[in-house]
Amino acid sequence: MLETVSSLISPPLPAVWPRFAQPLRLGVMASGNGSNLEAIAASIQRGDLHGEIRVVVYNNPGAKVADRAARLGLPTVLLNHRQYASREALDEAIVNTLDTYGVDWVVMAGWMRCVTTRLIEAFPGRVLNIHPSLLPSFPGIRAVDQALAAGVKLAGCTVHQVELAVDSGPVVMQAAVPVKSDDTVNTLQARIQQQEHQLYPAAIALAAQQKFSQAQRF
Repeated sequence: MLETVSSLISPPLPAVWPRFAQPLRLGVMASGNGSNLEAIAASIQRGDLHGEIRVVVYNNPGAKVADRAARLGLPTVLLNHRQYASREALDEAIVNTLDTYGVDWVVMAGWMRCVTTRLIEAFPGRVLNIHPSLLPSFPGIRAVDQALAAGVKLAGCTVHQVELAVDSGPVVMQAAVPVKSDDTVNTLQARIQQQEHQLYPAAIALAAQQKFSQAQRF
C-alpha cells in the first residue's frame, strides 16, 4: 500500500506559486479548531501564498479558532448564528463584515453552516470550501465515517467552489489518502487533515489564478 500521497494531489502542488499584483485579501470563516486557518497563515508567512488574512469570522462563541487567530494576530468577528432569525440574515451580516474588512476571497475552514445566495452572489466564484472526502463521494457530515463504512481504499479531501447544494460546486484541487486496514475514524481523519493543510493554500492560489485568467479573456 502507498505510504505517501505527494503524487496523489491533483493538480500537483505547484513548484512556483502564482503571484498577483496585489495580495489576495482573504476572509476566513470557521466554526471549530481552525487548523486550516493556521496552515493558510503559515503559507502566507513563508511567502508561498501571496495573500493576507483580513478577518476571521466565527459563529460559535467557544470556538478555538478565535484563540488561534489571536495568537496569529488576526482580527476576529463573532457572528453567533443563534442570534439571527434566518440563514439569510446571518449571511447578510457576514457579507457586511467581509466588506468592512475589504475581503475579496472567502475561505471556509470548517464552517459548519449552510450558506445562502446572499453570500455566494456577493463573491461570485470566490467562495471556497474544503471537505474531507473525494467529492462527489460522501458529501455532508461525517464524511470520514461514510468512507470507512463504504469500505473504500482511497479517501481524501477536496477544495471546491461553493454553491447552494451542500458540498457541490466545481472542484479546484483534491488529495487522495490511502485507507489502511486498521484505520479508525480518528486515524484516517488525522491523515486527511495533514493533506488538507498542504492542499488548501495551494488551491486558493490556483483558484485565484484561474479567476484572473478568465477575466483576462474578456
